[in-house]
Amino acid sequence: MDLLNFAFMQRALLAAVLVGITAPAVGIYLVQRRQALMGDGIGHVAMTGVGLGFLLNASPVWMATLVSVLGAVLMELIRWYGKTRGDIALAMLFYGGMAGGVMFINLAPTGSNANLTSYLFGSLSTVSESDVTAICLLAAFVVLVTLGLRRQLFAVSQDEEFARVTGLPVRALNLLTAITAAVTVTVAMRVVGLLLVSALMVVPVAAAQQLTRSFVATFAVAVAIGVTVTIGGTVTSYYQDVPPGATIVLLTIAAFIAMTALAAPLARRRARALAAAQPAGDPAECAIPAGREPDEKVGV
Repeated sequence: MDLLNFAFMQRALLAAVLVGITAPAVGIYLVQRRQALMGDGIGHVAMTGVGLGFLLNASPVWMATLVSVLGAVLMELIRWYGKTRGDIALAMLFYGGMAGGVMFINLAPTGSNANLTSYLFGSLSTVSESDVTAICLLAAFVVLVTLGLRRQLFAVSQDEEFARVTGLPVRALNLLTAITAAVTVTVAMRVVGLLLVSALMVVPVAAAQQLTRSFVATFAVAVAIGVTVTIGGTVTSYYQDVPPGATIVLLTIAAFIAMTALAAPLARRRARALAAAQPAGDPAECAIPAGREPDEKVGV
């Protein structure tokens, strides 16, 4: 493949793989918590960090990470204490983040709308070596959190009250999830873009859920879809000269449609297999699902 002869495409493909892993790895917890649009809100806030990076002549990636983490913490505080006014506060935070990014990048001596567009929608040719280093470090943090604390994060995402009763630090885990989501947004913004990153965090998970039944299987399939569409979108963007972020998101939606189309016949096949395995005379509600013993426990 001739694209591997170019250093900028090597960097872009590495970044794409890391994005494909990290975005669904965090997104699965956001989907379980019914906070699918959190990534979109953090993306708005991260725009201020990008603008500040250009204004202060600092790394836009690291500055966006700092600002988006602060924004994620503020979002969690609003969720805990905002009550009836929380939605208004969140709206001001999101729109203020977007406006701040536009203002700061236009005040910066080296800033321009073209710079902002590359962060909003992704750009292959502008992924630098320093960006790749930052993305690798941030992606390592995301993977460590999402895999190392998967049982605790899953428990909190499923039922906060039950998790609190079992002694888990629910607020600390919620805060860690929000911070990890913020870090993921900055990992993905150079490839997918701040305005489209939420789709890559949510849609692969939704697609995987069409075919899988357990958390582990959903996690694995979602990450596989994420890596496939990010690599496919990056390669397509190179050969067809189309925007990488939009291409990746459209491929992700296509994967969801394909998984949904496969889900119905597979469900019918499972139902027939269950009916065939059911002993004659036993009522359906008493049947034991195929492949499980009566006392088998379902784990994370």
